[in-house]
Amino acid sequence: MSIIDTTPAPTPTELPPATKPPRVWKFWGTALWGVLAFAAMSLGQLTVVAFEVIRSGEDIDLGLIVKAVSSGTTVALSVIMGLPAVCLALWLAIRVARNSFTDYLGLRGTSWKNVLLGTVALVLLIGAWEVMAKVLGRQSTPSFMLEVVKSAQVDGTLWILVIALTAGAAITEELLARGFLYRGWSESFLRPIGAMVLSSLVWTAMHAQYYDPFLFTQVFTMGLLFGYLRYRSGSTWLTIYLHALNNLAATVQTLLILKGVISP
Repeated sequence: MSIIDTTPAPTPTELPPATKPPRVWKFWGTALWGVLAFAAMSLGQLTVVAFEVIRSGEDIDLGLIVKAVSSGTTVALSVIMGLPAVCLALWLAIRVARNSFTDYLGLRGTSWKNVLLGTVALVLLIGAWEVMAKVLGRQSTPSFMLEVVKSAQVDGTLWILVIALTAGAAITEELLARGFLYRGWSESFLRPIGAMVLSSLVWTAMHAQYYDPFLFTQVFTMGLLFGYLRYRSGSTWLTIYLHALNNLAATVQTLLILKGVISP
């Protein structure tokens, strides 16, 4: 006579669901998300311009739009509005990649040696371009910058413009160029050197308001310096600091020119 065991079989231990590892966007993924982030930044900035145009109550035409874009107040507010737009787009891209926002963008500290090296290198680079501008008989400060700062002085919003240029522009552009674009492209077939060059070209193109090959070349070389320091230190905070320092120096120089303390 057989005995049937009616004891229920033990249930297997449930395994936790497999999680996908974090990833880094390579060449095309970085490029496409970069375009999205740039579009978000542009939308944030254009929203301010549109608001100022509509608020004026005048008939909308090209002249009114140009006037709004050249206003120091409008420029300051549009730069500030671009920051949260870029951060949101980059956060989304990095979230989809299942990665850490701060780690992906290189938002980590660095040594005082790197800070000192970067500061000295930036001063030497700016000095070299200033000498070259004098030799070639060119203005060291673009006309666009002179008009924007002068307009902000008239409007009484110079302090907002200084904050926007030193903090807002530096953080926005560095998070996009040296943070996101460099990170993805450096881990693609471009490798770090190719990523430095391409991210610097993109960053230069973002300064289209200058319309000047001489100034474009100056911006490009500065981008290469920032790219190298990003590679050397692994820190985007370092390039944000240097970018802010450069913008602050440029703003002070523009103010001194407008006051007649130094020549253009």
